[in-house]
Amino acid sequence: MNDEHVGRLTIGQLAERGDVAVPTIRYWSDIGVLPPEGRSEGGYRLYGAEAIARLELVRTLRELGLGLEAISRVLEREATIAEVAAAHVVALDARIRALKVDRAVLATVAERDSTAQETALMNRLARLSVAERREIIEDFMKEVAEGLDVEPGIGERLSRSPLELPDHPTAEQVDAWLELAELIQDPGFRSRMRTMLELSAPRPGSGGSIWFAGHVVQVVGDARARGVAPDAPEASAVLTGLFGDADRREILRCLEAGLAAEADRYRRLISVVRGHRPPPCRADDHTWLGQALRADLAPTHR
Repeated sequence: MNDEHVGRLTIGQLAERGDVAVPTIRYWSDIGVLPPEGRSEGGYRLYGAEAIARLELVRTLRELGLGLEAISRVLEREATIAEVAAAHVVALDARIRALKVDRAVLATVAERDSTAQETALMNRLARLSVAERREIIEDFMKEVAEGLDVEPGIGERLSRSPLELPDHPTAEQVDAWLELAELIQDPGFRSRMRTMLELSAPRPGSGGSIWFAGHVVQVVGDARARGVAPDAPEASAVLTGLFGDADRREILRCLEAGLAAEADRYRRLISVVRGHRPPPCRADDHTWLGQALRADLAPTHR
């Protein structure tokens, strides 16, 4: 090499210094991201000492996922690294959200051993816009609560219930939304839920509801913890403390309607979608309550 080239690096030497493949450096040079300082008499590219620092910056930004167009803007001082990084964070957040949705759908497909049709449905539900998700919820709330002769404002409160996925949902929230969206679009579930509301939603001047009053299952859980059998005299006293002289048949109908409507499952899914800790499963308490009500209605208890 001639003396005039002393201090300059060939593309091979630059590749070795920067631990980057020669074809990669050649491509970056071709598009102007890493231009050579000159050429040798044989036409080979030559790079100055500052090319090492430039190469390190390009390589770092590429490893962080930035595109070559954005890197060029940084190198040409059209944008600062901070500005480009901030824009890239926004793009990464969007990609992460999409990947979480993809993972949740695939995990659900694997767990349920879903068919192609079910997989397509779940994928569509997972990718609904915020407005589309809200429309599904509002349509469900309208169908199950509109026109009910219940406590004033309950339908309005139900329709305002926030059941939207957050901007950064967890895999569990996406999975819960998929299950919830499938559930509330089932005509059979809607019909059963409306029946449950008709029977158990509080009316003006009445007491609470089995499905919307936590003290009912709390009292039942305490009774079970004490070892009270559902057909024991003490169980009848528990029912009296809860419901007074209310018609046991009506209470049993409310309970059975809620079980048929999968109210507990619905409530748990809503909690997960909202990012709350799901309430504990009360299946055993519901079973005990049903047995106690039937025992109380038996001829021997009259």
